[in-house]
Formats: sequence, structure tokens, C-alpha cells
Amino acid sequence: MRGFGLSRRMTAPALSLLLPLVTLGLAACGDHSVLPPNTDIGPTPQIVKPVTSAIPRVNIAPAIGWSAGETPTAADGLKVAAFAAGLDHPRNILVLPNGDVLVVETTAPPKPEDSPGLFGFVMRRVMARAGAGGPSANRITLLRDTDGDGVADVRSTFLAGLNSPYGVALVDDNIYVANTDAIMRYPYRRGATSIVAPGTKLTDLPGGPINHHWTKNLAASPDGRFLYVGIGSNSNVGENGMAVEGDRAQIWQVDVRTGAHRPYATGLRNPNGLAFSGRTLWTAVNERDELGSDLVPDYMTSVKDGGFYGWPYSYFGNHVDSRVNPPRPDLVAKAIVPDYALGAHTASLGLAITSESGLPAPYKAGAFVGQHGSWNRKPLAGYKVIFVPFAGGKPSGEPRDVLTGFVDAKGEAKGRPVGVTPDGRGGLLVADDVGNTIWRVAAANR
Repeated sequence: MRGFGLSRRMTAPALSLLLPLVTLGLAACGDHSVLPPNTDIGPTPQIVKPVTSAIPRVNIAPAIGWSAGETPTAADGLKVAAFAAGLDHPRNILVLPNGDVLVVETTAPPKPEDSPGLFGFVMRRVMARAGAGGPSANRITLLRDTDGDGVADVRSTFLAGLNSPYGVALVDDNIYVANTDAIMRYPYRRGATSIVAPGTKLTDLPGGPINHHWTKNLAASPDGRFLYVGIGSNSNVGENGMAVEGDRAQIWQVDVRTGAHRPYATGLRNPNGLAFSGRTLWTAVNERDELGSDLVPDYMTSVKDGGFYGWPYSYFGNHVDSRVNPPRPDLVAKAIVPDYALGAHTASLGLAITSESGLPAPYKAGAFVGQHGSWNRKPLAGYKVIFVPFAGGKPSGEPRDVLTGFVDAKGEAKGRPVGVTPDGRGGLLVADDVGNTIWRVAAANR
């Protein structure tokens, strides 16, 4: 987002005095959704005309966390309980072959040049209210359920001293971790509860002082030959200039042996969720802001090698974003239409695709999506886990809510779901980075 050119001489206390007034002004500006529910979801979402204003809509759900004994609400036929609580901003999950669960505890690194000025200051304060602030734990924690009761009874620090990690993958006898600025490789022994080896760098990743989308997720190819890395843009829609977008807004393919990498797909604003369905890579992408409450729908899509998906010049195919200069009609003409829209501003971050989830029908085969929730839409969107059924390797049918109740009647966020993954024991694990909990969803009769 653009800043307002704040004077360097204005002090933090002075800014703090301005915060309530400016936040009120932001909240009072902007638009509200006019689309009927769910018409911005599916293979052919309704695309409305853009709504622009000098100050975008800000509608945040303040983070308050869960009270003792509270849980989200599971869909009919399902139940939910805490697999582990008391974590520090858990964002991503990897289940190892022996059933151990790795949880990435992380927040953003320092980004001194991202969103400068008064507007940037206010937005950082507002996002902190949403649970996105604070220092990063910079670690991966191992959880183990030794008696199979659906609750972790062993907890240990698996890796520490990381740099805003996010992606984690296992290939053969190595754990790969995507820090915000590099992929690291660590030797792993099955059943180990910690790694003390320093690790080796596989490859650098785009970081730097802007580092607007800092999370770098990982997915290993089924044959273990490649890692795929989601790298978000350095801006909302190119407002920092395209020179700072080199190697960004794309998915890299990285050779696990050499670290050699190439762009696998481009034009993806923030391809945070990564998962394989068979041999096909899929991604969940967070689309652009400041075009109104109904634009632009986030989406999940199969990823074509060499494909271009529009950012920043267009969205959902050839819908041109007139804010971007100079325009690129040649690229707009090549833009691939995504497979399935997930709703505007839902912040669909987590993605897991499975042919056998362990949950009962109708949640067996398809995609689970962790929707972190909106900050600039009225009414709020996301703040839940959904399931999209698959048939023949493609989305087939309407989405179903799996886990809801993350926002209370006052519009306050008790939790915000992120990473999702089946645990291989008949449950679905969900990372809640505001509730500091890993939730486990299972069949109600189990």
C-alpha cells in the first residue's frame, strides 16, 4: 500500500495520538459488498465493476483469543478439539511419516521499507490489532500424540533460530525450511525430536527491506526431485515499481540436489497455499486489494508450467487493472483464468488436497482451505476452514464449511485459521495463529 509521505520528524507518540482519528477515518471510508452470498466463489465467479477511493475500506476483526474451554464450531457430523494449545503464532503444519507433527511458529520479519508514511504506520497498528504483530518465535515445534487420543502429549523444540520461517518439507532424509530469505536443508533421522545441526543453504530467496509478502511456502514434488516455492509480490499492485518485483509474484521450481531454480509460473500475487493432487501442483492465491469489497476473488488453481496468471496487469483472466502503468496488453492476452474462486478478500492461505482425508463423507476427497479472513471488506469474509470436493483431479461442487465460529457476535476474532493438513489418523489439523492452537477435526462418532 502507498504511504501518505509522513514527515520523518513526526514522532511515534505524536503518531499514536493520530491513530484513533485516522483509523476512524479509514473505517468510515470505502464500500460494502453488493453481491449475493457465494456468487464470488466457484469456477465462474461474478466479477463486478471496481470500486476505488482515496482511502480503502478497513474493517478489521480485533484479535481477542479463545476463553478457557471455547472451541471453533465443527460442521454437522464432525467434532473439534485442541490438539495442542499455548503455541506462539502457529502458521503452518507438516505431518511426518511416523505421525509426528511439525508446527511452524512465526510472524513477519522487520520490513523497514514496506508501506512507509502515515498510512503505513496506521495499517501496521491496525494489523497488530488483528493479531499480526509481535516478534517472531522463529522456530519449528514438534508435537507427538503417543497414545492416539487426538491430543499431543509430547512437545519439543525441533528447530530454533530461524528467520521468519514458513514452508517446511521432508524429502528423503532431509528437512527443508523456507525462511523468508533462503531455503535451508537439515539432516533428519526418523523419530528425532530435535535437530541441532546448523543446516546448509540450498538457495537464497527474495527478501530485502520491502519484503511485502514475506511468507515463502514449500511443496515437494511426489518424486522428491523438486521443491516448489511460493513467492509473493513486493506490493499490492505494482505501486513500488516493477523493478522491485524481480523473482516475485511467482512459484519457483528448485532442484533439491543443486539449488538451481527457475520460474515455474508467474503473475501470482501471493501464491501462499501449495499442494499436489497426484502429479499436478495447485496453489491458493491471495489477490489484490483496494478495488472494493467484492474484488478481487482469491482463488485456487492448478499450476501450468510456464503459465502467467495476470498480476499485476489483470485479474481472473483478462479483467484489466487500470491502476498499473505502463499497461501490458500482451501479457493480459496470455493470462490464465484460475480454476476456482474462493471469495473476495478471504485470505485463503492454507491448502491441502487429498483423496482420503480420513473424515466422513462428504469431506473425503477434495481440497481443504484455511481462510485467514479479511481486513478490508464489509461484511467480513473468510475466518473459517472450507472443503471443496474434487472429482477427476478437479473441483467438483459447492464448497462446504468445515470449521467456523472464529469470529464472535461482536465482530471480534477469537482465532484465525491458516495451515491445514490431514493427520493420517482420521483427523484434520488446523493451525490457528490468533488462538495459538492446533485444532483437530474428526468424525463426531470417533
